Amino acid sequence: MITTYEEGVKRGYYPTYFLQMLYQHGGVETAKRLLAKREVQSGLMRLYELGLLGSSVEAYVIKERYQSLFTEEERQEAHQRLEELGYFSG
Repeated sequence: MITTYEEGVKRGYYPTYFLQMLYQHGGVETAKRLLAKREVQSGLMRLYELGLLGSSVEAYVIKERYQSLFTEEERQEAHQRLEELGYFSG
């Protein structure tokens, strides 16, 4: 998920709190903590504004490669957030 940070930086967005969480808790625990908060995070909204939803924590959570690391509820939450932002519409 460090790629999420790096993609933001390329576009002038510096999610330092997110980076701190990654270093302190690791990627999986950071994702779990963000998904446990029922409100949409400002970082996700900023990635949406920058056209970077594909680099979001939520996008990683629903990738087949990482699905086994998360509960069904966490995957559903990630999917719902992305769906509300139009990630799946063509």
